[in-house]
Amino acid sequence: MKQALQLKVSQQLTLTPQLQQSIKLLQLSTLDLQAEVDRFLLDNPLLERGDEPHDGEAAPDGADSGAGETQDADGRDDGAGELLDWGAGARQGGDDDYDPMLNVPSQPSLREHLLAQLGEIALSDRDRAVACLLIEELDDDGYLPLDLDELAGNLPLELQLDSDELAIGLTLLQQFDPAGVGARSLAESLQLQLLRRPADEPGRALALEIAREHLELLGGRDYTKLKKLFGCQDEALRQAQALISRLNPYPASGYGHGDIHYVIPDIAVRKLRGRWVAELNRSAMPRLRVNRLYERLLADKRGAGGELAGPLQEARWLVKNIQQRFDTILKVAEAIVERQQSFFEHGEVAMRPLILRDIADEIGLHESTVSRSTSQKYLLCPRGLFELKYFFGSSLETDGGGECSATAIKAHIRGMIDGEDRAKPLSDSAIADALARQGIQVARRTVAKYREAMQIPAVNLRKAL
Repeated sequence: MKQALQLKVSQQLTLTPQLQQSIKLLQLSTLDLQAEVDRFLLDNPLLERGDEPHDGEAAPDGADSGAGETQDADGRDDGAGELLDWGAGARQGGDDDYDPMLNVPSQPSLREHLLAQLGEIALSDRDRAVACLLIEELDDDGYLPLDLDELAGNLPLELQLDSDELAIGLTLLQQFDPAGVGARSLAESLQLQLLRRPADEPGRALALEIAREHLELLGGRDYTKLKKLFGCQDEALRQAQALISRLNPYPASGYGHGDIHYVIPDIAVRKLRGRWVAELNRSAMPRLRVNRLYERLLADKRGAGGELAGPLQEARWLVKNIQQRFDTILKVAEAIVERQQSFFEHGEVAMRPLILRDIADEIGLHESTVSRSTSQKYLLCPRGLFELKYFFGSSLETDGGGECSATAIKAHIRGMIDGEDRAKPLSDSAIADALARQGIQVARRTVAKYREAMQIPAVNLRKAL
């Protein structure tokens, strides 16, 4: 073995810290971006919010004193003042501490709702403790997942609680609102809800019998066997089925489940002179700038800023990268909205097929950049709130030589099923034939795949009397 020197020529892609930060900021959601900005504000003394007065200065009422006045480290006026002046005046005339996204009345959880009812009942301390224990054991749907014997066996022996005492507490809990809470199965929950209905309500007695013993037959739409078992006619079974269908299989629905996660739209779409246009949601944009006092001190030292030189550069990078983030999102959104004008005008049935490459080629960005710009980024329009990724979908050719998007086909399928005769629901083959008559060639298995993706039951499960 011997040592030797060799020269080797190669190409290597290196991401600078500024580019790494730019990529990271682009893929963050708006809420995550706000958290990231807050972290930078704590860590970097040269960063400050654009609506705060400069050190030693008083900000004019309703105005920002820093816009367009900051000089860079070489003493040149950059004309922008290192300020993201987006969202100025968004809260003019209002309380600066008020944020409608943060002042939504909180919804009580099921646990809070049940404990409030428990507090209104006169009970011994032991009975109250048993009821509290059972409330804590409920799952997110309002069911008691453990058998009482199993629950009793998991408790410390010193409590001396047996399944009989737990059963008494469960009987009390099942009298609480909402009806069906504390059940150990769907059948029991439906029975508890039916027992709260008026005794003379049409279909109640038969519905109770079905819920006790034959719920799986009703779920499988085996009406022939049900009529044979109970000796009833179509109308009686129809009334029982209608009554059961109005019950709630998830007693805890409608109650809070811990933290609420809000979605803040990045883009707003409105109609302007006959065309749908995309605009940035300025209230979601952070307003940041470099602290002018520190920047002037560093400029006077002509590059000898010592420990503050690094934070100054990082502050400038952040301001620039945040601006670039929103510019990129707007650029992508504008291209999407222009391509999907028909959707905003007519809805899902008019959605055009679109892939990431189409937008990337149009605006001169890489597909990965377009992907980051659409993930967890939301658009608000008169039709609702949509993630930007929603507007992308594969295409299928039509008989006319055109293309139809998967989203539009799903909308057609949903429309057919919504309008079908429940006594004779459409099979996947029948839906495929109907689409073919409209010039859209779709295989039966493709219809089944789209139907399942929309969580629509198969034909035998949609049949009604």
